[in-house]
Amino acid sequence: MTRLALGRSLPLAAEDLQFRSLRARGPGGQNVNKVATAVQLRFHLEATRALPDAVKARLRQLAGRRLTSQGEILIAVDTHRTQSANRAEAMARLCALIERARLVPRARVATRPSPGSAQRRLERKHHQQRTKRLRRAPSPEE
Repeated sequence: MTRLALGRSLPLAAEDLQFRSLRARGPGGQNVNKVATAVQLRFHLEATRALPDAVKARLRQLAGRRLTSQGEILIAVDTHRTQSANRAEAMARLCALIERARLVPRARVATRPSPGSAQRRLERKHHQQRTKRLRRAPSPEE
């Protein structure tokens, strides 16, 4: 089983990754219709054993539309002119996505507003009320 070092020495099995070459879209000169330089990377998220379940769950959320119904993360790259550069870019995007998923979000601690901030908020509201009242047309009784 071949292992690839990913990010901070996170080993991924080569079986979890599947590369596919396809023709790039857009302008590209003579080779655009002949050479398959675009790369599509499929990462088998459900099948991998390299990631803990908590990281997999966060990765599912972060992947968004890139997650397929089969539980694979699909990354397509066609920004570079060469297949090797697109392949490296796809791996870099996957690394960045996994690194973001590895970070455990801090739990939010609920706090109460201080008495001073509550007082300032009320003063701002009264000032705004006074300003809007002055903008109104005078009533017939005034």
